[in-house]
Amino acid sequence: MAVRSRPVSLEGVPVGLTPVSALPGVGPALAESLARIGLERVQDLWFHLPLRYEDRTQITPIDVLRPGDRAQVRGVVEAVERGFRYRPQLKVAISDESHQTLTLRFFHFHRAQADQLKPGVSLLVYGEARYASNGLEMIHPQYTRIADDDEPALEDRLTPVYPTTEGLGQKRIAGVVGKALALLPGDDVLELIPASLAARHGLSSLREALLYVHRPPADAHLGELTLGRHASQQRLAFEELLTQHLSLKRLRAAVKRRHSPPLGGDGQLRQRFLDQLPFALTGAQRRVSGDVAADIGRAHPMLRLVQGDVGSGKTAVAALAALAAVEAGYQVALMAPTELLAEQHLRNFRHWLAPLGIEVEWLAGKVTGKARQQALNRVAAGAPVVVGTHALMQEGVAFNKLGLVIVDEQHRFGVQQRLELRDKGKEGDRVPHQLVLTATPIPRTLAMSAYADLDVSSIDELPPGRTPVQTIAISNARRGEVIERIHAACLEGRQVYWVCTLIEESEQLRAQAAEVAHAELSAALSDCAVGLVHGRMKPKEKQQVMDAFKAGELSVLVATTVIEVGVDVPNASLMVIENCERLGLAQLHQLRGRVGRGSVASSCVLLYQPPLGQLARERLQVMRDTNDGFRIAEKDLELRGPGEVLGTRQTGQLAFRIADLSRDAHLLPAVQHVGEVMLSEHPRQAEALIERWIGGAARFAHA
Repeated sequence: MAVRSRPVSLEGVPVGLTPVSALPGVGPALAESLARIGLERVQDLWFHLPLRYEDRTQITPIDVLRPGDRAQVRGVVEAVERGFRYRPQLKVAISDESHQTLTLRFFHFHRAQADQLKPGVSLLVYGEARYASNGLEMIHPQYTRIADDDEPALEDRLTPVYPTTEGLGQKRIAGVVGKALALLPGDDVLELIPASLAARHGLSSLREALLYVHRPPADAHLGELTLGRHASQQRLAFEELLTQHLSLKRLRAAVKRRHSPPLGGDGQLRQRFLDQLPFALTGAQRRVSGDVAADIGRAHPMLRLVQGDVGSGKTAVAALAALAAVEAGYQVALMAPTELLAEQHLRNFRHWLAPLGIEVEWLAGKVTGKARQQALNRVAAGAPVVVGTHALMQEGVAFNKLGLVIVDEQHRFGVQQRLELRDKGKEGDRVPHQLVLTATPIPRTLAMSAYADLDVSSIDELPPGRTPVQTIAISNARRGEVIERIHAACLEGRQVYWVCTLIEESEQLRAQAAEVAHAELSAALSDCAVGLVHGRMKPKEKQQVMDAFKAGELSVLVATTVIEVGVDVPNASLMVIENCERLGLAQLHQLRGRVGRGSVASSCVLLYQPPLGQLARERLQVMRDTNDGFRIAEKDLELRGPGEVLGTRQTGQLAFRIADLSRDAHLLPAVQHVGEVMLSEHPRQAEALIERWIGGAARFAHA
């Protein structure tokens, strides 16, 4: 169906800025659901881009299905089995004209649903095929019942799958997006990049790109769309990267106009700290510490990112910076994204600073009641060093004289949250210095774009004596051997991670994948304690399981990628990463960094679903060849795969909708040129671009 260009305003308001409630059929409840994922205006819906696509334009015979395929199948129910081993489950076997069988497995179902799925019923099923002990299966596929002699109605274009939220189904959100697209104006209104710049860099029509990405025809190249490499996606990625670049450049310019206290001191605390360390700093640590000391010694705000591989010694560099602030009579706040990671910093800082007579305060969600109030009072009175989670940014937390803010794993917070913590120390135009740490090494070209508001230092040297983790890649067909290896490790007293990496728009499906693995391992390892952690668990529940694993009460921890950052269990010497081909190199490397933290030789098993594509094979080869995070980051960029070199939420709460900084690195030189010209010559269009893509999260752009 063609979308016609409509009037450019409704009741005098530009159509893109009209509230979604002005669309037919969008009542208060639906508008509230849309607002939860940032969809408040019509233009938010235009730029709410699909995560991926499903091909429901054809039916795939069961005998040509391969593990990992997402496909639509037509079949007749042959048998139904309801079981209650470990948990209720419903298994439905279907077959088609190819005389092959496919099992549909449901963990969440109701009696009426089970009663409908009787032998002889015809179904149209869509889902992802995966290996099981008795052949191929689909877990929680979508299905509809069809009459035996009816030809099912197939879609005439690829079906977009949108980011969504609880209570907002795909059909509903697709319907609202369709209504918004009916109001899409022409490029003369829609385009914000000046025509001369668009022509110079060969940018195609924004309107056509949006229509194609929301409604790809049946003959669209699904592989190209899946990888984000279609010309329409690249056009939108260009604009999204440009928006990010503009907002960070404006942020840097705004912050640099402010003042900060010079943090020098006499150096005595720092020297005593270095004298008591049981190791000498590496050359890279000394160089980066020098960069930081020079920055915080000036009267303008430091904005510095220190990147270094897992175990490279970023914390010692942060401690030296903190001591410089304490020597100068100022407070330091260190914020980490999870209580696990924050507690790790707390242990290190207390171990190092207590002998120097410096108290380290602890402020996190689990600190409540009287203890919290006492901690708040001490912080307000001038406690020199405070370590915590996002609880540091909450109302009621007041600092006496905050001079330095240290943020670990910044991409898990976003710029906006970093600024909220900084503002705790704001006095007039004076703000604290900011030091950002990350264990995700970033190639220089990407750092220039992703962290355009920060200076970058790299700790590119590991301390001596760290044992590299041996990495092997094994087909899922040998899953049984891997489980036997886990059993042997547990009997020797070692601990094991099993990471489930189902990449889905739904946290519920991620949790289900982890639950399936947990049930499987609990059955196979009946004499070992197996724990489970996933994103749908309450923070307290997650913490209890993690604490039990750290205490050695659990032998195996089944987890989603929530354990990617900040877990330190020296006794864990084996990690299995399931469906590893779905992850980028940087994330695989981060996960692998959770083992090899003790004295025992450690291993990482990459469990993949065959057949592997060329890109996935190259990625896994890189993981086998090197433990060097910087080499891995460069290789990730070179391969231009959809790997997540930087994580998301680099600008405020902006998670990239379509851009991928590794895949789209070739766009960055043009992005930087267009950005410079727009900031200097077309500031109003630059402002409108930031408003379009970031919307309410653009507060930080006025920092």
